[in-house]
Amino acid sequence: MKRFRSLLAAVFCLCGAAAHAQWQWIDKDGRTVFSDRAPPPEIAQKSILRQPGNVTRVAAAVPAAPASAASAAAADAQAELPVPKLGTVDKDLQERKKQAQASAAAKEKADAERNAKAKADNCERARASKALMESGIRVSVTKAGGEREIMDDGARAAELKRAQLVMDTNCN
Repeated sequence: MKRFRSLLAAVFCLCGAAAHAQWQWIDKDGRTVFSDRAPPPEIAQKSILRQPGNVTRVAAAVPAAPASAASAAAADAQAELPVPKLGTVDKDLQERKKQAQASAAAKEKADAERNAKAKADNCERARASKALMESGIRVSVTKAGGEREIMDDGARAAELKRAQLVMDTNCN
């Protein structure tokens, strides 16, 4: 039973590796090869069964000697299935790129608006603080312990200087 499980696990691993391969071809010895790399140059184009882009080719399934002319024409048509061109433009990809660019531009614009609003708010607060400090009214501050203290001239001057610095930074 243990041997059967290990054999079964090996089969599943091999199947998974083949499923992730992008290229499939028949080598010179007649074996089917799965790989994530292109086949070597000596492999004929008709021996390539599958390549990136999920285009399946059935050239190897064509019998060597067709029975009639109709089956020969069908075999030729199957052997020449379209191969995707590498230089073509993917419309879905282009559309997603446009949407991503529009989304990034909208996000950037929203960030700029949010920053402008924050600057305007900071400017208004600094102007109000400066006006309060210049008015001469007694101003009290609450210390960390919850105790109230009246600002002296030194603290008032420091607060005025800080408000002016904020105004210089945020007000145009």
